[in-house]
Amino acid sequence: MSLRDFLRLSAHIQLLPALENGEETLVGGQAVLEGVMMRAPHSYCVAVRKPDGEMVTEEHSLPRISEKYPIFRYPILRGVGTLGQAMSLGVKALRFSANAALEGTEQAGKKQELSSGMMSLNLLFSLAFFIFLYKFVPLYLATALSNWLPFFKSRIPFNLADGVIRMAIFVGFLLLISRWKDIHRVFEYHGAEHRVVFNFESGKPVTVENAQTFSTLHPRCGTSFLLVVMLVSIAVYTLLPFDSFLLKLAGRIVLLPLIAGLSYEAVRYAAKHRSGLLATLTAPGLWLQRITTQPPNDDQTTVAIRALEGALALEESQGGQLVIA
Repeated sequence: MSLRDFLRLSAHIQLLPALENGEETLVGGQAVLEGVMMRAPHSYCVAVRKPDGEMVTEEHSLPRISEKYPIFRYPILRGVGTLGQAMSLGVKALRFSANAALEGTEQAGKKQELSSGMMSLNLLFSLAFFIFLYKFVPLYLATALSNWLPFFKSRIPFNLADGVIRMAIFVGFLLLISRWKDIHRVFEYHGAEHRVVFNFESGKPVTVENAQTFSTLHPRCGTSFLLVVMLVSIAVYTLLPFDSFLLKLAGRIVLLPLIAGLSYEAVRYAAKHRSGLLATLTAPGLWLQRITTQPPNDDQTTVAIRALEGALALEESQGGQLVIA
């Protein structure tokens, strides 16, 4: 694997939460490298366009995490379980797409493939980068600000500053990385995934022509969820009774599952009460999707449709009731 491929994969892993839909009861998906993963409640399919133009797919059954482990049926825990499963599935789909992108390239007469060790190294690198960029840097800058302006030493102003800095870093990262051609194509596949899901939900026949008429901005997108996570984290961090920099940093890392679970419940509630305060707070997530989704071409939309068809066909073969209208 070249340095460019390593960095492209790392960048995509950083974007996983923003590119996927973690809801386990609906049709949704995720953009991968030169393709799309679509999932139904009990199945998923990844469709990827190889460098030579051939489309390859991988599909498997997928039990709901709440059916496999009943503890994940309870509030907060259901969010942790569902999002954890979505991230795990996202990594599998990403590895399949990375291998498809490498297929056909040879080095010293050997076919290139992403090894488990290389994938693990990339995941560790991405996790360390995430903690540094979104936990350490905002906390460090907020601490420096509080030393300069005593007003920010109080818990509420300090954590508001920490949260604003984190959101600014997130938006800046998205804007910067969107200029990379490879990631811009991922955002186009993200747009294709959204349009095809909208097409399916509309009840109209799922075709390229129909799908291209829909918006690329979808309310269940992970981009919107991440913004809610950042808002919820401000409230949770304010409750931490720590003054030490290291203890604050440790708390921010340890509380990640709790924040994810609370954010999941907030988004779930907002979806059922679209005129409430929480719905208003989730609206900016749609604005951010103007960065993480781009209008796809017909070929990219075709790939997304193939992924949906594969997931639905497997779902139906297992007794599921989801069918293409």
